Amino acid sequence: MIGIIGAMEEEVKLLRKELSERKDEERGGLLFSCGRLFGKELAVVRSGIGKVNAGACTQLLLERCHPDCIINTGIAGSLDNEINIGDIVLSEDAVQYDVDATHFGYRLGEIPRSGRLSFPASRRLLEIAMEENRRANPEIRGIAGRVCSGDRFVSDPETKRWIREQFQGKCCEMEGAAIAQIAWQNSCPFLIVRAISDKADQSAILDYPAFEKEAIMHSVRLVRAMVQRI
Repeated sequence: MIGIIGAMEEEVKLLRKELSERKDEERGGLLFSCGRLFGKELAVVRSGIGKVNAGACTQLLLERCHPDCIINTGIAGSLDNEINIGDIVLSEDAVQYDVDATHFGYRLGEIPRSGRLSFPASRRLLEIAMEENRRANPEIRGIAGRVCSGDRFVSDPETKRWIREQFQGKCCEMEGAAIAQIAWQNSCPFLIVRAISDKADQSAILDYPAFEKEAIMHSVRLVRAMVQRI
């Protein structure tokens, strides 16, 4: 069983529609769609936006469907000036940049009493994604790196610079690290797939709506290709 999580319906509806033998079940306000794609068992769910929604959804997915791995598909803003709109970032690990318990001696971003600053993604899933992206999106670069998550839409250069300098991330978004934390706590391999929709600076407000649909399609094409390999 492969679990697929997207924050927005636009990020999962194409995969949901392609499922054969589909069965839908609502739990905790979330619609879980289970079925088959390319002969593989899938569970597809929209988490909602933000870390709390994403973490709660991941735990429900694990308890309800018992996936062997989780792929989080979606879009993000670039933190690296060399990563452009349309490129795809694939997680090596994920951090929560808005966690700050430094007053108590923790590192910036470290989850208190967990001993974890970052949550490592599955090397196997990362390798599959890098290979399959070259086939599914031959015109799109796949870049491995750190995904930085926080409960805000980053659209100013100072915040972008601060996140990049503090965490050396490749992209920023609002769900991935929460999904990573819950998957890690449950010993479930995961990968975050993020197509770049904006540059996370003052241009983001204009770029995001213009490139959102295109970025989602890049991400979905890659996830479909990965499903065939896993």
